[in-house]
Amino acid sequence: MNVIKLLEEWYISNCEGNWEHDWNVKIQSIDMLGWLVSINLVDTRVDGKEFPAYKVERSVDDWVHCKVENSIFNGSGGAGNLEEILIVFITWLVKVDKNFKKKK
Repeated sequence: MNVIKLLEEWYISNCEGNWEHDWNVKIQSIDMLGWLVSINLVDTRVDGKEFPAYKVERSVDDWVHCKVENSIFNGSGGAGNLEEILIVFITWLVKVDKNFKKKK
């Protein structure tokens, strides 16, 4: 699964002239040697869809927490967990948005 490509496809599918100016996708490093991913879901096909909180704590350096609050997907994790955060988002997206085509 190429999660970056799938995230790009989802982002492009929501760009319609206005959405991309008001909402965004942010990927940033955090001071705890990790990552924070924020994806605004407002005015997308998945806005309001149930997201079961995801929490895995394997070690102090290997952890992932993901949830949706106020129409924003928030994922955080250790320095080596960025791809896993994106996989959690894309896996949920494919499950709840039947119009989103999963490509390999």
